[in-house]
Amino acid sequence: MTTLTPVGKRIRIGATLLGLLLLIVTTLFGTDDDFPAAPFRMYSTTDKLDAPVRSLRLEGVTVEGERIVLRDSDTGLRRAEIEGQQARIKADPALLDAVAEAYHARNPSEPRLREVDVVVRLIQLRDGRPTGEQQDTTTVRREIP
Repeated sequence: MTTLTPVGKRIRIGATLLGLLLLIVTTLFGTDDDFPAAPFRMYSTTDKLDAPVRSLRLEGVTVEGERIVLRDSDTGLRRAEIEGQQARIKADPALLDAVAEAYHARNPSEPRLREVDVVVRLIQLRDGRPTGEQQDTTTVRREIP
């Protein structure tokens, strides 16, 4: 059996303390981007039971005037991808042109889209359960050229 030298012990203790310090700092001040050194916010926090829940969806308006919900399978884009890019999409609605292109590529026999909207639904809760009250707001609207 080999024992550690005093220098080896100090190196291991120092590395352990540095690791603990980094873990504490990223836990207190880190963001989701720092995972796994920092906790995912969605798993480490809670919302109030009566706070409304936000649900995002994409809608399109065809050239025939029909409003349709654009599902993940219609575009190949997951809702989480759109949610993660909301700020960019608000700043540059032309990014929604890619959603229309993806829809047309996956649904060539369907009518073309003339508009793509980002719609946020607020679902009201009471004691953590839906009340049946909801409100839809179009946060971004893009006319497709």
